Amino acid sequence: MPEGPEIRRAADKIAKAVVNKPLTEVFFAFEHLKAYESLFQQQKIVALEPYGKALLTQFDGGLSVYSHNQLYGIWMVRRAQNFPDTNRQLRMAFHTEKKSALLYSASEIEILAPEEIAAHPFLSKLGPDVVNPQTTEAEVLEQVRSDRFRRRRFAGLLLNQHFLCGLGNYLRSEIAFVARVYPNKRPMDCTEEQLVALGQAAISLSRQSYETGGITNDLAIATELKERGWRRRDYRHWVFSRAGQSCHVCGTKIEKVTLAGRRAYFCPCCQPE
Repeated sequence: MPEGPEIRRAADKIAKAVVNKPLTEVFFAFEHLKAYESLFQQQKIVALEPYGKALLTQFDGGLSVYSHNQLYGIWMVRRAQNFPDTNRQLRMAFHTEKKSALLYSASEIEILAPEEIAAHPFLSKLGPDVVNPQTTEAEVLEQVRSDRFRRRRFAGLLLNQHFLCGLGNYLRSEIAFVARVYPNKRPMDCTEEQLVALGQAAISLSRQSYETGGITNDLAIATELKERGWRRRDYRHWVFSRAGQSCHVCGTKIEKVTLAGRRAYFCPCCQPE
């Protein structure tokens, strides 16, 4: 499932293809949205704004298209009207003279007026977006220290979009590692130093992943390992998906566990249970 960094990178790519460019065709797969096709074709897309794992496509007429990739949704940007050979179902498409932005497999698409955005059942409850450059460290630390969340285990909390939006499974393991926190502890179990480290890591790792296309490891380590011939999947992360391999910090074997129904990875030495 794409996480906040991947959605923001997709938004950048889509924006480059369609923002402020005349639309030649708009397509919605869902019957109740068909009436908007001709309306939007006469308008221009003026912005794409990610909200964690959701995306708002804003038109100059004032309406926005809300979409959420959920587990299987994926955006593709291709040459105009050049559709991929895939078994996925096309849900939404914006075509210009040169490019097509195609959304496949997503099932959650809505048209929202400006006043409906703030009251939207998903958007209105989101925590601070860790990838958004306007989100501050203080806002994130406020959530981390909050009485609302201090008794919940990080295993589920770091996947909870009401806590911090934009995080997902690989970032969950990576943030806990950098903060030196066992991934099933609670904020109330941690020292203030660990809480500060976790809040800082939530921002720094998410934004680094966005900027690098998914690398959350220390960039100097990743570069060295790449030059030594390591595969990307082995140097990309600190611990995620590296069960049985050596910790980049201490050399201890990384372990895999199932927490909150999802696979998680940790170093038993750097993150003692």
